Amino acid sequence: MGMSKSHSFFGYPLSIFFIVVNEFCERFSYYGMRAILILYFTNFISWDDNLSTAIYHTFVALCYLTPILGALIADSWLGKFKTIVSLSIVYTIGQAVISVSSINDLTDHNHDGTPDSLPVHVVLSMIGLALIALGTGGIKPCVSAFGGDQFEEGQEKQRNRFFSIFYLAINAGSLLSTIITPMLRVQQCGIHSKQACYPLAFGVPAALMAVALIVFVLGSGMYKKFKPQGNIMGKVAKCIGFAIKNRFRHRSKAFPKREHWLDWAKEKYDERLISQIKMVTRVMFLYIPLPMFWALFDQQGSRWTLQATTMSGKIGALEIQPDQMQTVNAILIVIMVPIFDAVLYPLIAKCGFNFTSLKKMTVGMFLASMAFVVAAIVQVEIDKTLPVFPKGNEVQIKVLNIGNNTMNISLPGEMVTLGPMSQTNAFMTFDVNKLTSINISSPGSPVTAVTDDFKQGQRHTLLVWAPNHYQVVKDGLNQKPEKGENGIRFVNTFNELITITMSGKVYANISSYSASTYQFFPSGIKGFTISSTEIPPQCQPNFNTFYLEFGSAYTYIVQRKNDSCPEVKAFEDISANTVNMALQIPQYCLLTCGEVVFSVTGLEFSYSQAPSNMKSVLQAGWLLTVAVGNIIVLIVAGAGQFSKQWAEYILFAALLLVVCVIFAIMARFYTYINPAEIEAQFDEDEKKNRLEKSNPYFMSGANSQTQM
Repeated sequence: MGMSKSHSFFGYPLSIFFIVVNEFCERFSYYGMRAILILYFTNFISWDDNLSTAIYHTFVALCYLTPILGALIADSWLGKFKTIVSLSIVYTIGQAVISVSSINDLTDHNHDGTPDSLPVHVVLSMIGLALIALGTGGIKPCVSAFGGDQFEEGQEKQRNRFFSIFYLAINAGSLLSTIITPMLRVQQCGIHSKQACYPLAFGVPAALMAVALIVFVLGSGMYKKFKPQGNIMGKVAKCIGFAIKNRFRHRSKAFPKREHWLDWAKEKYDERLISQIKMVTRVMFLYIPLPMFWALFDQQGSRWTLQATTMSGKIGALEIQPDQMQTVNAILIVIMVPIFDAVLYPLIAKCGFNFTSLKKMTVGMFLASMAFVVAAIVQVEIDKTLPVFPKGNEVQIKVLNIGNNTMNISLPGEMVTLGPMSQTNAFMTFDVNKLTSINISSPGSPVTAVTDDFKQGQRHTLLVWAPNHYQVVKDGLNQKPEKGENGIRFVNTFNELITITMSGKVYANISSYSASTYQFFPSGIKGFTISSTEIPPQCQPNFNTFYLEFGSAYTYIVQRKNDSCPEVKAFEDISANTVNMALQIPQYCLLTCGEVVFSVTGLEFSYSQAPSNMKSVLQAGWLLTVAVGNIIVLIVAGAGQFSKQWAEYILFAALLLVVCVIFAIMARFYTYINPAEIEAQFDEDEKKNRLEKSNPYFMSGANSQTQM
């Protein structure tokens, strides 16, 4: 064991600070890259949303599966220190490769701003991601266990505090990077053509990873490094296999029972290994229910963000976009961890309640389950405000009179009279099979029948303007606009084509008396310009929308004033979101408190209950529960298509509650151990045995000496 002089600082080994800084940089680098990855797939490589999401989730799952590889390398071959250094180098190379893959000038030989051979970029970015997954996953279990190694016996309190600080560093890194990296992406850069700066946004994480590596190596002289102890996983697997085989051979009543199934390996393996494996299997057994927590926890990125898109982001003077709500989690962690550590736990201890690790984890699961109950309540509130969209074979129709006459429209079971430039208050819902006759007429003119095949499950707008003139428009919008944006479309009542440009998006050549498709814009006031051959040059072509909020849709009618200049009138298709995003804060608070008591404690528990030669293996086991949690989400979300989102939240909450009860019962039967003490006991016994072998007469003396 290479021991070095350990410097201390406030009772902590100084080496800890290098490890915490390293973790901060590594997490900044990882989350920074992850924050823009999905946009890089869709905008730069131009994959569709589904493929991008699938690749993204595969990458994340891979990052949580590779820790097993890292733990094996560390515990059996290179040792934790060398594993961290060598895999960090792999990681840095991966980051560099992906930032090179995003330089469009790499293959853009004709300088038109788009890469000429995309496959080169795809292959490079896949190689980069594979290296990153190997790097980040491989060092994950080692860094936390290596940090724990730096403490002496009897420094349990400091060690627990270290795991909290370590967790704080993870979240501070991810918080800063999710704020900073998107800012880097919107910078313009490029040699021949300017465009979104992916190389910079990927390059900064790469540079930080290099910094993390250098900081870690600088501390080298101060670390306590343990020698790896041969292929430990192989031994464990063989020993377990032998125990099971041996148990099976002696299954008849003739053989006496043994206390623990692993005791059947005694014929071939030494007591120490068997007792170490017992420690690991007992903890691994406790891990079985844990993925359910992660299944709920990881939905803040998916389901909860989607919930935010149906809410209004105006919180006081602030304007929050739906995908920024996730930072609430990281901000709360940075606030909560110190509060729990410095205030809450000591208070509970003062009250004389023994708040053990497993009790904390049970409470964490309960809190997460409650968070989903709150999410369901919020969802019910949102559902009350959501417009009703057509389902199954329903069709929805709204009538919009864009002419100067009063029009009468008769629909099955409805009669509507509309004055000039007005619309029906809401969409009317019909069964597609019963839509037999729709007629339009105006005073003193014959009736015209509307013939059109209405698509089931869709919304339609019936434009009418003169006695026998009509047009049916398929809205193409049968849900709230995504990402909390606002849909805008234009209807042209001029005779010539018009083109409209609105904050960078173009509605090209809208023909006379018809509607454009919707385009989508974030909140705020948007300016737009109308151009047409029919508009006299002295007219003012620039207009502003009114203030757009979140998740609304409008139809703007461009009409001619008496001086032939255009004017615009707005009609509402889908009303803006009304439920405030601030209502999501309680569920984020509950989930974050759950995470603090569950996750930080889990890291620390995994370390404290593992024998010295299997610390990384158990950390990897802990991370494996995260990977399985992600898989559960994919299965549950794929299998159960709920018509009501709140029902899915309640289902998840109920599942976790059941798991929480099971876990509490399992935890009742778990006895905490001190692996170091058990191992010391074995050392002691071995020493005695050696002495006995070398000097059989020495035994009586040895006894009296130990008693002195």
